[in-house]
Parts: sequence; C-alpha cells; structure tokens
Amino acid sequence: MKNGVKNLVRITMLSALAVVLMFLIRFPLIPAAPFLEYDPGDVPALIAAFLFGPGAGVVVTLMVSLIQAMTVSAGSGWIGGLMHFVATGTMVTVAGIIYKRIHTFRGAIIALVVSSIAMTLVMIPLNLIFTTKFMNVPVDVVKTMLVPVIIPFNLIKAILNSALTVFVYKPVGRFLRVDMGLSKSSQEV
Repeated sequence: MKNGVKNLVRITMLSALAVVLMFLIRFPLIPAAPFLEYDPGDVPALIAAFLFGPGAGVVVTLMVSLIQAMTVSAGSGWIGGLMHFVATGTMVTVAGIIYKRIHTFRGAIIALVVSSIAMTLVMIPLNLIFTTKFMNVPVDVVKTMLVPVIIPFNLIKAILNSALTVFVYKPVGRFLRVDMGLSKSSQEV
C-alpha cells in the first residue's frame, strides 16, 4: 500500500510537470499551420511510462488532455483534448510496452522510434475523422494537409519529445529514486 501511494504521488508530480510545460512552452512547428502547436508536455508522460509502465503514461496523458481541452486548446475543446489523448496515449502505451520488455537504453530508443511512428500513423485517420466531421473542414482540405503539414508535424513533435525524454530521463529518474525512494532497477535508460 505504501508503494502505491508513493507511485501515485510520483505520477501526480509528473502530471503537474506536464501541465506546467504545456502552459509555459508552446509554439507552432510548421508556419503553414500555426494552429498546430508543439509543447513538451508529453515528455513527463513518456517518463511515467518508462518508470511505472504504460498505464502511468496514459494517466499523465489523460490529466494533461483534460486540462488542455479546457484551457489552451479551448477553441477545439473536447475534440482537441481527445485527439491529444489518443495521439500521446498511443505513443506512451507503445513506448511503455516495448521498454517494459526491453529494459535497456537500446530498448528505450526502439520504444521511442516505434511509438513515434505509431503516433504519427494514428493521427492520419484521426484528422480525417475529427477535423472533417466536428470542425467542419472539408475532407479534401484535410487530405491536402496530410503530407505537407499533419504527418511532418506529428513526426517532428514525436522526435522532439523522444529526444527530450532521452536527455532528461536519467536526471528525473535519479531525482525520483533518491528523493522519493524509487528502486534503482526502474532506471535503466
């Protein structure tokens, strides 16, 4: 029971960090689509998935998606929140599952590459469904945006989040291990 509470506190801390990053760092990646903004809020979700498993990454993603839908993405509302949840949820689930099976630095890299591709692929039908039906954008417009805008945006976002995760995972993992009593075996990357 004691470890469950400690893990809940750690996951809550990572959720709070994700929300702060989402608010503080936001910028468009592709000038042709300034409405598609990058934020590093997915990095704590990836760290949660690596440290505690894919379920923890999904919990962090859910918290951020709900807050994002009500605040910074209020224009797209629940649609933007749902799309973020599915995109990032896919990435953290795939990454968490792979890393759990291959718990090494190489495994982390494989997990991040495969999950980046999975997230990008999931966003193709999601944009074709949600952007057309609920945001009243014609299907032809969305189709013409797939190759020059939507796919590159999702790939760049995933690559940036993956690189940041590799860069900060050890210090964050060390902090959680030393300051919060996490076992060393959970910090393989």
